Amino acid sequence: MLVIVFEFFSWAVVAAILGGWLAGLVGALVFAFGAATAHICLLAWRSNRLLNWLCRTGLNNPLKWSGVWLEIGQRIQRLLLQREKATEDLEQRLKDFLQAIQASPNGVILLDSEARIEWCNDTGAVHLGLDIQRDYLQHIVHLVRDPVFSKYYAQDTHTAEAVIDGRAATLSKNIKLSVQLHAYGEGRQLLLTRDITTMAQADAMRRDFVANVSHEIRTPLTVMSGFVETMQAIPLEEDERQRYLQMMAVQAERMQSLVADLLTLSQLEGGMPPRVQDKISLPELMGQVQSDAMALSAVLSGQDSEQLSPVHVFKFDPIENWSMMGARSEILSAVSNLVSNAVRYTPAGGRICARWYCEADDLCFSVSDSGPGIAAEHLPRLSERFYRVDRSRSRETGGTGLGLAITKHVAQRHGGELRIESQVGNGSTFSLVFPISRLLLTQ
Repeated sequence: MLVIVFEFFSWAVVAAILGGWLAGLVGALVFAFGAATAHICLLAWRSNRLLNWLCRTGLNNPLKWSGVWLEIGQRIQRLLLQREKATEDLEQRLKDFLQAIQASPNGVILLDSEARIEWCNDTGAVHLGLDIQRDYLQHIVHLVRDPVFSKYYAQDTHTAEAVIDGRAATLSKNIKLSVQLHAYGEGRQLLLTRDITTMAQADAMRRDFVANVSHEIRTPLTVMSGFVETMQAIPLEEDERQRYLQMMAVQAERMQSLVADLLTLSQLEGGMPPRVQDKISLPELMGQVQSDAMALSAVLSGQDSEQLSPVHVFKFDPIENWSMMGARSEILSAVSNLVSNAVRYTPAGGRICARWYCEADDLCFSVSDSGPGIAAEHLPRLSERFYRVDRSRSRETGGTGLGLAITKHVAQRHGGELRIESQVGNGSTFSLVFPISRLLLTQ
C-alpha cells in the first residue's frame, strides 16, 4: 500500500516540477492534477484487472504481472488457495462423518428446535419408516405414531430410553426398538434408535427357559412329595409301598435326565469346539444306537422286564467301514436323540429307518418314521429348548424337551446342521448334515 501511495505522490511531484518549469505555478498545478488523474485511472485499470482475474481465472494459473501488483496478486492467490484447501478439508471431514453415521448400526435422526426432521441416516429411516426427502422438516411425532413414543417425547427429561415397536413389525415378526432423545446445539435434539429385537427375544427365551425348567422340575417333585406324605401318614402294605417307591424312582430318574440334559446343553453352548483328530467308528456307534432304540421300544410298550422285545419295525441300513472325525460322545448323543425321538413318537407297529450316506459334499445321517407327522408351523421351532408340539404326549413318552436343542448344537459345533422334514399323516425325517471332510474311508 505504501508503494502505491509513494508512486502516486512521485507522479504528482514530477509532473508539478515539469509543469512549473514549462508554465509556472499554473502549469505545475495542471500537470500535477493530470498526473494524479492518470495515476488514479491506471490504478483503477489495474484493480479491475485484478478483479477480473479473481472472478474468471483459476487460482493455480501463474500471474504475468510485475512489481507491487504481482506481489498483491500472489498474496491474494495464496490466501484463497489456503481457504479453498481448508474448505475442502472441512467438506471431506463432513462427508467422512456422515459416512460414519450412515455405517452405524443405530439410527440417527437430527431434529430442529421444533422437533422437525432435518436429517437421518438410512438405519433410522428403516427403523421408523421415514423417507428423508418426503419427510424433510416434518414433525417427528406426526410420523412416529406410537403412543409410547408420544408419551416419551412429551416428558420434560429424556434421561432414560423408551421401547417401541419398529415400523416393520408384523404379527409374525415383532421388531422392538430402543429410542432416546439427546439435546444439543440451540434447542435441537438428537434421536437415536437401536434394534433390540434380538435382546428382547433372548430375554424372553431366558424367562421362558427359567419358567420351563422350574415347571419340569416342580412336576416330579410334587409327585414325589405327595408319595412321601402318603407313606408318612398312612400305613401301607409291602406291595403298595414298593409300588409307590417305584413311582418315586421314575420321577427321580426323570429329574436326573433333565439335569443331565441341561448340563450337556450348557457344556455344548460354552465349550471348546470338538477336536477334529478324534475318530469315531460309525458301525460301532450305530450298533450301540440300535441296541438302545430296541430296548426303548420295548420299555415304552410297558412289557415285563423279563420279556422285552421291540414293538416297532426297525431298519438300520448297513454301513461301510466309515469313520468320522469329531467328538464321539456328542455325535452319539445327537444320533441317539433323533432315533429315540422316532421311537417315542411313532405308534407301536410303526416303521423306523436310519442310515448314513454321502450326498454331494455332505455326510448325512437321517432317521425316518411312520409317525403322525408334524404340522409345518411347528417345524422352525422344534429345536428350541422345551418346545413341544403336544405337551401331554411328551409327558407320556418321558422326553425332557431338550433333545433336539442338544442335537442342533452338536451339528453346529461339527460344522453341520439339523434338517427337519415332516407332513401330518406322512411321518417325519430328521437329518444331520456334516461336511464331507469329516468322513474317513477305512480299508
